[in-house]
Amino acid sequence: MGSERTDFDVIVAGGGPAGIAAAVASAREGARTLLVERYGFLGGAGTAMMVNPWMSYRAGKGGVQLIFGVLQELIDGMTEMGMYGHRLVPNAFDPEALKVVAERLCLEAGVTLLYHTFLAGVHMSDDGRTIRSLQLANKAGLVEMSARMYVDATGDADLAAMAGAVVEKGREVDSNCQPMTLNFRMADVDLQRIPDKNEITRLYLAAKERGEVDCPREDVLWFYANQPDVLHFNTTRVILKDATDPWQLTEAEIEGRRQVQQLVRFLQKDVKGFENAYLQTTAPQIGVRESRRVIGEHVLTAEELLAACKFDDCIARGAYPVDIHNPTGSGTVIQSLKLGEWYDIPLRSLIPLKLDNLLVGGRPISATHEAHSAIRVQPIAMAVGQAAGTAAALCARSGVTPRAIPAREVRQSLTKQGALPDGE
Repeated sequence: MGSERTDFDVIVAGGGPAGIAAAVASAREGARTLLVERYGFLGGAGTAMMVNPWMSYRAGKGGVQLIFGVLQELIDGMTEMGMYGHRLVPNAFDPEALKVVAERLCLEAGVTLLYHTFLAGVHMSDDGRTIRSLQLANKAGLVEMSARMYVDATGDADLAAMAGAVVEKGREVDSNCQPMTLNFRMADVDLQRIPDKNEITRLYLAAKERGEVDCPREDVLWFYANQPDVLHFNTTRVILKDATDPWQLTEAEIEGRRQVQQLVRFLQKDVKGFENAYLQTTAPQIGVRESRRVIGEHVLTAEELLAACKFDDCIARGAYPVDIHNPTGSGTVIQSLKLGEWYDIPLRSLIPLKLDNLLVGGRPISATHEAHSAIRVQPIAMAVGQAAGTAAALCARSGVTPRAIPAREVRQSLTKQGALPDGE
């Protein structure tokens, strides 16, 4: 690699929803920005994990839109391609379209992309507060890259953990995380003949009783896809595995595929409309709801979210409910906000304790297990990522730490970018 590619203002680790938004925002603020991604495409949860559709970015059904910015640009781009939205699932999107539109946004903003590259290590200052450089692993071997500021958009807080941030995993009582899910799609489904969701779940529970399906989930969750005669399933449930442990992550992938095969056989044998259907695809990677969380200057709680708390340093908003899939078995707990209400996410929750040149984007921000279950979804991750990238660029330009950057400057920039409504 040439020397012009080894020194940046901002390096964003992870090209998922948060990383896309962070890199675009950083580059548009004038920072020389590198986005490092382990796959050969962007999109993360929306492509590699095939999590679909996007959860609501409005305050209640049909309510005021809360998230704009890069999210809206991705929606507009996929809509132009005819690959966003379904008459019954307005937020459904085609993963292939997301790859293309996200990449185009990054390149047009001036982001330098580096694919097929894994975060392998971190070199720290002597006092342990400043990241000096990242060690990356790719086809060239071990490569060192440096920047003034860094954004952890890995989803699992890999960069923050390697840098020595204070991190937690899972729920307080036993550190178990929400279960993982391998998403899959069935094609050639006769949509005119399939039963309703309650009946499919009844048949599924009967198959479980007969021992034909071994999956801890209590129901069958599926969505219409953008493609005709295709249904998207978010139904497998892999419990008691740590997504940050490579051995357990391997076991989770194997277990996810085992469950998919059982579910496919069940659908073909027991459910009308699936007699001639087939397994179209499984996600390249199992979907991870929860792993590490970084403890920062403010720890968001479920009580704050459900009370629709507002913060002076608000950099993103959301209304997705507390949505906890049982870490040890069946059952899902959902607690919703009052209709039309939303919560704020403060800049302080993106700033890790003990570190001076790192911001966290996406789901691992500073929050309790319960609060994390609400703010983990892709649209909110994008909003948080856009704020993290913006703050990182401003810090790099002015030479200050995230703790010293005035929140109003970050908010003003986000408003200029269209990520926060005027007057917010």
